[in-house]
Amino acid sequence: MVPPDDTQTSANVLAAWVTDARRRTLDLIADLNDGQLLGPPLPTVNPLLWEIGHVAWFQEKWVLRHANRQPPLRPDADILYDSAAVAHDSRWSLPLPGREQTLRYMAGVLGQVLERLAKGPRPDEVYFTLLCVFHEDMHTEAFTYARQTWGYPAPDLSGCDAAPVGGDSPWGGDVPVAGGPFRLGAEPGEPFVFDNEKWAHPVQLRPFAIARAPVMQAEFAAFVGDGGYRRRELWSAAGWSWRERVAAEQPVYWRHEAGGWLRRDFDRWVPLEPHRPAVHVSWYEAEAYCRWAGRRLPTEAEWEATASWPAEGGRKRRFPWGEGGPTPDRANLDGWALGCVGVAAQAAGDSPCGCRQMTGNVWEWTADDFLPYPGFQADPYKEYSAPWFGDHKVLRGGCWATRGRLLRNTWRNFYRPDRRDVFAGFRTCALSS
Repeated sequence: MVPPDDTQTSANVLAAWVTDARRRTLDLIADLNDGQLLGPPLPTVNPLLWEIGHVAWFQEKWVLRHANRQPPLRPDADILYDSAAVAHDSRWSLPLPGREQTLRYMAGVLGQVLERLAKGPRPDEVYFTLLCVFHEDMHTEAFTYARQTWGYPAPDLSGCDAAPVGGDSPWGGDVPVAGGPFRLGAEPGEPFVFDNEKWAHPVQLRPFAIARAPVMQAEFAAFVGDGGYRRRELWSAAGWSWRERVAAEQPVYWRHEAGGWLRRDFDRWVPLEPHRPAVHVSWYEAEAYCRWAGRRLPTEAEWEATASWPAEGGRKRRFPWGEGGPTPDRANLDGWALGCVGVAAQAAGDSPCGCRQMTGNVWEWTADDFLPYPGFQADPYKEYSAPWFGDHKVLRGGCWATRGRLLRNTWRNFYRPDRRDVFAGFRTCALSS
């Protein structure tokens, strides 16, 4: 559902995106009972009853209250749903409205936003409407991995487009990238970018070789089988400390039985698919694997250059395959497949140098800390990037649950290096000669 760039600011497209984002939110919680909407407290997820109210509050705050100076629909909304002010651990003990009250609040906000759009949005309304769509898209991805974390059933997303298929074979080897001067980041002219993408600035890349595909589950299983989690020399000091703290002996949702490895897919255990990418891997685990394999993680600039270089008509490619938006033959996104597909799938989405699945399937860890680009200035939503600089790592490319309209080659995701609940994997680079 990604129209050409010049249509992203039309009232009809904005209304369709607002409606679609809310539909996805509701689809992801429709089958859950009241107990599941809260879920047991965990440090990596939010109670879903709080989170669905939060996405509506965020939309009300920026589109209705900030852009249009309307009074709050609920007098207690800021006290309940402001994520910058409400501590994570307290969200389970808040006096949250029940399911029906929350859904009525969400419907009221949505209705008023659609009324505003029907009148013809001003430029500031366009910006804040897009901000809220993309914010909700990020939360619906979080709802999806929260269901995996808690072991809930896979969501019913049967209304999605046709799922990508195939790719159940290896896709190995490296491709060379020549290096040279490169502009890292977004160029002015995009209809919407986040503050941490601004702006493109020159970097110099040395020649490097990068894997054509993400690390497969079979490859990661070889690392586990070779004692990778018990070999101190493969881990950084911080990584070993994390491994000991969580007592990690294999990826978080794996278990070994007589017939081999199984992985938990939402609420069921399935045999490990050897040619699908390793997923739910922390940055520390990716780092240790690289040391075991005699490889390294790509830098953020190397990743972006691989996805977008060489330029088309003097500009970097918006997506690895070019300018047109994601489709199932190019990228596994939007929940189309309800999980990862094999690393050889979607040849139509290859980057200019021949790397596959740089968009979709799994987020890919890079070597770099999440830091501001030169001249960084926070956008109106000041809590989006600035609080997280320095202690998070950058991921690129999106995963199977990411909404396609959210992405482009310059899009930066960021998580702490210990996180392994998200749909994250990695690809590797050859060590410099």
